[in-house]
Amino acid sequence: MKHHDRHLPSQRQLRVGEQIRHSLSEILARGELHDPALLDVSITVSEVRISPDLRNATAFIVPLGGAHVGETVAALRRAAPYLRGLVAHGLRLKYAPNLSFQADTSFDEADRIGQLLRSPQVARDLHHEDDDTEEDEEDDRGA
Repeated sequence: MKHHDRHLPSQRQLRVGEQIRHSLSEILARGELHDPALLDVSITVSEVRISPDLRNATAFIVPLGGAHVGETVAALRRAAPYLRGLVAHGLRLKYAPNLSFQADTSFDEADRIGQLLRSPQVARDLHHEDDDTEEDEEDDRGA
């Protein structure tokens, strides 16, 4: 019997999450929602995480350009029951999962980390660590 880490999604969760992400992306690209807050907004569905029982799915979204994130998430939350019905047609599940939407901040976080790594203080520390490593290697060769 395989041991599964309870914090990692199963293959089935990953597969169903990807199917939902693909379906939501197509629906949004076709412009099937007629909410004024979603007009002329291009939305990327970056990830869908689904609960182990496949009853609840959280879609992480990024509006193109990052503008009006709050309004876009609110509009998608209002449309969630309708989207659930559309997504259900493409899934072979006993129950269509409830959909919730959140802004995806992972890209912003990656930019923040990149800026930190490029900062003069971190560059100086990294350069200092490289010097220490070279000295250690020289000591090892001399011994």
